[in-house]
Amino acid sequence: MDEQPNKQSRQSGSGIGVGIAVGVAIGAALGVAMDNIGVGVALGVAIGAGVGAALEQNQKERTE
Repeated sequence: MDEQPNKQSRQSGSGIGVGIAVGVAIGAALGVAMDNIGVGVALGVAIGAGVGAALEQNQKERTE
């Protein structure tokens, strides 16, 4: 049989998840500093998702 092993060892979307998790932590800290936790967390999630997607795309290009 001609089965090819899966080249992708990481799960799809894990880079975005890590980015969001880090973004929430940083956003919460910024929110406390700005005295508006909701805005800080929202900004952290948005920035984290963007950074995570970029890292995941970069990783995908390296493996291909």
